[in-house]
Amino acid sequence: MLFLIKGIVLGFSIAAPVGPIGILCIRRTLSKGMVNGFISGLGAATADSIYGLIAALGISAVSTFLADHQFYLRLSGGIFILYLGYITFKSIPAEAAAGTSSNRLPSAFASTFFLTITNPITIMSFAAVFAGIGVGTTDETYISSLFLVIGVFTGSSLWWLFLSAMINVLRHKFDQKQLKLVNQLSGLLLTGFGIFSLISI
Repeated sequence: MLFLIKGIVLGFSIAAPVGPIGILCIRRTLSKGMVNGFISGLGAATADSIYGLIAALGISAVSTFLADHQFYLRLSGGIFILYLGYITFKSIPAEAAAGTSSNRLPSAFASTFFLTITNPITIMSFAAVFAGIGVGTTDETYISSLFLVIGVFTGSSLWWLFLSAMINVLRHKFDQKQLKLVNQLSGLLLTGFGIFSLISI
């Protein structure tokens, strides 16, 4: 239970800083509703959990592969952020609001999952944090590792639920002109994140 609680705190803390995933979650909640925003956050939470599991269980072959190919992974992630920034900036609020059907949810999940999984530096961060809180790689610690990763997913999911719920409360206070401004600002921020990601490779 201690590892589960540590994981929840860690997952919440990792998800909370506003980056490209946060921007996407906020924008999608405003334009498409709370469910779409929350599902977008779950994509990132799932990718974080996968990296956390790899780090906790010490799967060295996968870790080495990700480290060796991080240039290409981060390059593709940076380009994808630029693409999302462009389509977000150009999107029309009325059209975005109309696309609230459930068939958009897999796309919302997949896009944030891809953005998170193409940042292999995350696994190095998890490895360092897990080592610091006493998660090893021997047989007797596998259960602890599993509870820690479950906690990471739970904590991250709680943050995305909280964020999407908070933004959803404000959603109906935005008119079409303000939503267009949100789209443009979000697009510019995403583009900035994409450029920063590419130049920092």
